[in-house]
Amino acid sequence: MSNEAVSANPLASKKVLGLFALAMINVAAVLSIRNFPSMAIYGWSCIGWYIIGAVLFLIPISLAGAELATGWPQGGGVYAWVKQAFGEKGGFTALFCEWSNNLVWFPTVLSFIASTLAFALTPALANSSWYMFTVMMIAFWGTTAIAYFGEEVSTKFGNVGVILGSIIPSILIILLGLWWFGSGATIVLPPLSLGAMVPVINSSTLPFFATIILLFAGMEMAGFHALETKNPQKDFPKAMALSAVIIVICTVLATLAIAVVIPADQLNLASGVMQAIEYFFNAAGVSWLVAPMAVLITLGGVVSLAAWLIGPAKGLGIVAEEGNMPPMFDRTNKYGAPVAVLVIQALIGSAISLLYVFLPSVNQAYWILSAMTVELLCIVYILVFASVIKLRYSQPDTPRPFRIPGGMAGVWIVGGLGLFGTVFAFIVGLMPPSYFATGGLSYVGAVLFGTFILAVPPLVFLKLKKPGWLKTPGERR
Repeated sequence: MSNEAVSANPLASKKVLGLFALAMINVAAVLSIRNFPSMAIYGWSCIGWYIIGAVLFLIPISLAGAELATGWPQGGGVYAWVKQAFGEKGGFTALFCEWSNNLVWFPTVLSFIASTLAFALTPALANSSWYMFTVMMIAFWGTTAIAYFGEEVSTKFGNVGVILGSIIPSILIILLGLWWFGSGATIVLPPLSLGAMVPVINSSTLPFFATIILLFAGMEMAGFHALETKNPQKDFPKAMALSAVIIVICTVLATLAIAVVIPADQLNLASGVMQAIEYFFNAAGVSWLVAPMAVLITLGGVVSLAAWLIGPAKGLGIVAEEGNMPPMFDRTNKYGAPVAVLVIQALIGSAISLLYVFLPSVNQAYWILSAMTVELLCIVYILVFASVIKLRYSQPDTPRPFRIPGGMAGVWIVGGLGLFGTVFAFIVGLMPPSYFATGGLSYVGAVLFGTFILAVPPLVFLKLKKPGWLKTPGERR
């Protein structure tokens, strides 16, 4: 597409983002401190895992999201994209999985908040299921109350959370890791070598490939801003490359900073970040800073969670407006918040959080919920990658200010790599970690059953669809 055609697009004239600003949108959306401990277990080889994740997912989803977002910028995100390629059933399924994965993602984030707060009180509390569940419920329903005041308030809290809960702690961990190296303190990792960076692929390590999907999920969201650049065709790929480099470097360095301090067999997946900070601060003689840092990261996690509570819930409102769900899913208050969906997701999320009470260890519950999140996200991304390929055939003339380079061959390479990565992640995501004590079949059964329950409702809603569910154009927002 020519520059004249791009500038003629009304979306492009609203505001202009520079290359660095566009890259920072991705960094803010993807960089998450709570994911570092699960990869720190693998020491130097986490570098190899991150490279694999970048090639098979991070780069493909960035490019695919950019093309789809600029070609079909209407509301609904993945719903609009997949609906264009595979019809209403496919679009509804993609959007619902994007929403329902949050139902099992929320408890894992809440466990991070609760276990982090424990370091400001008594670290041993993180081993108490009842403490974890109580704090999780306070945080969950508290952030739901914040979401009641609408997307604008939640977004403001989310912006603060990115700074407090991700960027500042990540930089601090990296700096403390460098200090640890320079101080001559004990390094629990073996000497660095090329061989040490190569992942050891076996039945016990393959499940951690799925963690890469969870770690880099959300890169496609920056595609919504591609039209806000002067030249999407040139600026967007550069911004994606810059953001990918920043995310990978920060993630690798922060992960290694944790890995060099804490032995893998002592690393708790939910509270490993605070374990590392406690080690650092005690060694530096400033242990009194542990509690304030725990509060800072806890608050950052809470306000970040508030922003994510309302977005996917509002997405269901678009589906409800089109008559695919009962009208209650589109009920909003004076602030525009989808109050009915907020309450429904809070009730379901609370029930899922009970796993932390009934499973024998926090790590087991954390991994089951994370695995279900990955399986649901994989369904979404499989549909997205398939859509970007199909739409090049079915709608080749639709204007796309950003196109995946290389013509049809480029689309197949990018979409193919993404499909391979997500399908592979879905399969290995069913493999139980070696420390899961209750048996492989029960683990696979729990993950598959939970994924099925959270993915099948769109088919049920469409089967039960009634004419009275459809809003007239005058009733729509």
